[in-house]
Amino acid sequence: MRKIILSVILITILLLSIFSISFVTESKTLGAHVVELKLDTGDTAWMVVATAFVLLMTPGLGFFYGGMVGKKNVISTMLQSFMAMVIVTVLWVVIGFGLCFGPSIGGFIGDPSSNIFFQGVSANTAWELAPTIPMILFALFQAKFAIITPALITGAFAERVRFWAYLLFMVLFILFIYAPLCHMTWHPDGMFFKWGVLDFAGGTVVHMSAGWAALAGAIFLGKRKVQKVNPARITYVLLGTGLLWFGWFGFNAGSAVGAGSLAAQALGTTTIAAASAAMAWVFLDKILGHKLSAMGACIGAVVGLVAITPAAGFVTMPHALAIGIIAAVISNIVVSKFPKGKIDDALDVFACHGVGGMVGMLLTGVFASKSVNSVVGDNEGLIYGDATLFLTQLKALVLVSIFAFVSSYVLFFIVNKITPLRVTEEKEELGLDISQHGEYL
Repeated sequence: MRKIILSVILITILLLSIFSISFVTESKTLGAHVVELKLDTGDTAWMVVATAFVLLMTPGLGFFYGGMVGKKNVISTMLQSFMAMVIVTVLWVVIGFGLCFGPSIGGFIGDPSSNIFFQGVSANTAWELAPTIPMILFALFQAKFAIITPALITGAFAERVRFWAYLLFMVLFILFIYAPLCHMTWHPDGMFFKWGVLDFAGGTVVHMSAGWAALAGAIFLGKRKVQKVNPARITYVLLGTGLLWFGWFGFNAGSAVGAGSLAAQALGTTTIAAASAAMAWVFLDKILGHKLSAMGACIGAVVGLVAITPAAGFVTMPHALAIGIIAAVISNIVVSKFPKGKIDDALDVFACHGVGGMVGMLLTGVFASKSVNSVVGDNEGLIYGDATLFLTQLKALVLVSIFAFVSSYVLFFIVNKITPLRVTEEKEELGLDISQHGEYL
């Protein structure tokens, strides 16, 4: 049955691509929020580079997660990230971009009909909020965010998920969770956007959605037979962290959608928060009587990168330092107190990405300054004496948390009804590399 379904999918996409000229036509008029391109070659050059940076984060994540799991699950874990680049890219072109950035339906989701198969996604027009770069470049930049989000979730159910079931969940997650959150947060007609929610590069859209989905997946799939495993390659974790840190400059500084002062500001806050978080994590480990470990330093750096993501273009450098430290301390405590005997979040995705994203969203409401970015307006952060933005961030945090967790759990339930999510005990014991892919280190 699976062979038939896969054949139908391939043939359908192929035929629609070949004959798209019959139903996909380049619009002669500009749609809502699509404007005439005012090309700036400097902005365009930077965004091409930033797009490549963000794509590199996904294989970096593969190394980061792959080094943490047991040796017999390294290939499968890394392949889960790699296949996100494959599947989500195709899905994004066919329908995903339209769902995120198409004409708004009630401020909740986009109408994909105007952008199906990248209809209207031209090199000669621009997105309203990025008028100096081609629309196609903006669309491809945004695709990289969609790619890494489901890949982040995989760390929670590592070493026990069936690969084909994961692929199905990934598609449903993009369509029914990522797309609405992206539209609500980053589309000018989106509900959160109109509320004034500030999320510079993906605190809600990427990290909170992935973190809550990870928690739902860990609960739904249940515990591994053996929860305590020796990391296969800590050197992979170090390499993955370096690639993530490098790529995050595109993630955050690229979200300025131009090669200007705001990109420089976001680049600075990004690296400062990563460094301060890594420092805080290893210092806290030592204070609590643990050794200073490579794993701790890497996890701390990533938590800092996660936490600064929503705030990167809104806060000062000293406040980025504070965000990194606060996020590392809170996530470290959550990791140590997390009920691992009951909930098997294998690689602490919720404690790091989910909690880190939530801390970052709230601290954006504390530290955001109009002196850094005029978009902040008069409702500056709590530290400047105004609680309006903080309460707006808190309201969005609560709604996103409920939506992402409940919806993800429902999707896991649906996928499990279609095809079992979890491998058998025998295949888990054998390892996913051999049982799912016939390969091994």
